[in-house]
Amino acid sequence: MKKEKDYVGDLAEIRSMMERTSKFLSLSGWSGVMAGIYALAAAYITYERLGFNPLEIIPPTVEATEALPIPTELLSLALGTLLLAIGTAIFLSQRKSRKRGEKLWNAPSRRLVINMAVPLITGGLVILMLLAHGMVGLIAPFSLIFYGLALYSAGSFTYGAVKFLGLMEIMLGLIGTFFIGYGLLCWAIGFGILHIIYGIYIHYRYETER
Repeated sequence: MKKEKDYVGDLAEIRSMMERTSKFLSLSGWSGVMAGIYALAAAYITYERLGFNPLEIIPPTVEATEALPIPTELLSLALGTLLLAIGTAIFLSQRKSRKRGEKLWNAPSRRLVINMAVPLITGGLVILMLLAHGMVGLIAPFSLIFYGLALYSAGSFTYGAVKFLGLMEIMLGLIGTFFIGYGLLCWAIGFGILHIIYGIYIHYRYETER
C-alpha cells in the first residue's frame, strides 16, 4: 500500500515537472480581475462620459470611403486601459514567478506570447482598416473576436480555462457583430465581467493554498 502511494506521488511530481516545462503557469488570477475592472470602468466612461455607442456599422453622416474622426479622449482611454491591463499582468505574474522560483520570460511564456501575437496583430491591423473606412460599429465586436482567437491559440501553453475564455470572447464578438447596437455591451461583458470571473476562478483553483 505504501509503495502504491509512493508511485502515485512520483507520478504527480513528474506530471507537475512536465507542466512547468511545457506550460506557462505564472499567470495571476488577480491580473484577470484587475483587467476586468479596468475594462468595466473604460466601458462606463465610453458610454456615459464620451457618449460613444455606435448603432450602425457606418454612421449615416459618414461616407464609406471617409475616415471617421475618433475623439482623442477615446483613443487615450483605450490605450491607457490596454497599458494598465498589460502592466498589471506583468507585475503580478512576475511576483508569482518569483514565488514559484521561475523566470517570467522562459520557453513556455515565449510560446504563449508568440501564439497570441499573430491574432492580436492581425486584429489590430483590421481595426485600423475599419477606422479608415469609418466602420466604427465593428470595432468593439472585432476586438472581442480577435482577442478570443488569441486566447484560444495560447490556451495550449497555459491553463485550460484560457481556451474556454477565448471561445466565450469569440461568441460575444459574433453576437456584437450581428447586433451592432449591443457591441459596447458585449465588449463590457467580454473584457470586463468574463475577465473578473476567469481571474477569480484561476485564483481559487490554482493559487489558493490548500
